[in-house]
Amino acid sequence: MRHTLYIILSAAVILSACTGRTVYDKYQPTPVEGWERSDTLTFSIPKLTGTGRYRQEIGLRINGAYPFTAVSLLVEQTVEPGHRVTADTINCRLYDSKGNHLGNGVSYFQYSFILSDTELQKGDSLNIRVRHIMRRETLPGISDIGFKMTRK
Repeated sequence: MRHTLYIILSAAVILSACTGRTVYDKYQPTPVEGWERSDTLTFSIPKLTGTGRYRQEIGLRINGAYPFTAVSLLVEQTVEPGHRVTADTINCRLYDSKGNHLGNGVSYFQYSFILSDTELQKGDSLNIRVRHIMRRETLPGISDIGFKMTRK
């Protein structure tokens, strides 16, 4: 009886975790010794199952080797069908004016930045491309870049 109850509770937890509003949430690694300006990270969001308003966020993970207080990213999106292309520049502030991390973590720090809220249609798919646009060619200390999309 106890074993059956455990299985039922486990199944309920797993099924309830799948009913969230998150449509896509994935990170891509970068070489922590240096993310080159020409290294573009891509995220492919499959066809959406519903029309609605979606929040898009960029995630970022860094370590103590990152030498600046912020990073500027270029985020290009292509929405299919229709080949609708948009580009956004996002300035991600990583430290406050006193040099304290604004992210969460101990040796690696994680950040999340809202990119936009956008209206998308059922059947739309997205291709996201992210690259840094800093003056320095190679950025050390950035370990991962992520893209998250949630239905509002």
